[in-house]
Amino acid sequence: MNPLLQFIFARRSVRTYAPQPVAHDLVQDLLEAAMSAPSAVAKDPWEFIVVRSRQTLQRLAACLPNGQMLAQAALGIVVCGDLERAHDRQLSYLLQDCSASIENLLLAAHALGLGACWLGVHPRTDRVDHVRSLLNIPAHVLPVSIISLGWPAESPPPRTRFRAEAVHQETW
Repeated sequence: MNPLLQFIFARRSVRTYAPQPVAHDLVQDLLEAAMSAPSAVAKDPWEFIVVRSRQTLQRLAACLPNGQMLAQAALGIVVCGDLERAHDRQLSYLLQDCSASIENLLLAAHALGLGACWLGVHPRTDRVDHVRSLLNIPAHVLPVSIISLGWPAESPPPRTRFRAEAVHQETW
């Protein structure tokens, strides 16, 4: 692993959190990093809902079979995309833009010493409907994912998932 890229290899999904809160200024840093992502035609269709309420976190976790850690996280950030602001109002551009912002957020969390885990909401209709209803998200705004965040109580080792057979030169 190239040592200059160590921060990428060391960024791992963290599913166990210490009980300490995350300061508002760190959340602001995360959101600024997320909104620094590239976006098709600079449309920046992303919207973010910061959830700290323990009850709301538990209710969000209830609809995520692999997201039970959200109930114990210091906070969750619901990443949404506004279809009316997406390039050409295309769902694909919205999803690409939101995914880029999510990766920036995850890397920023790791750089700040936080643990985070990306929890998928879209395209599961039951999850989208549950999150939309619980958080009063308008119909033209799509909840894409939820990021659970907190101070890590675990430290998964760095790794790469490189597979040489997935790389093609010039043609398939």
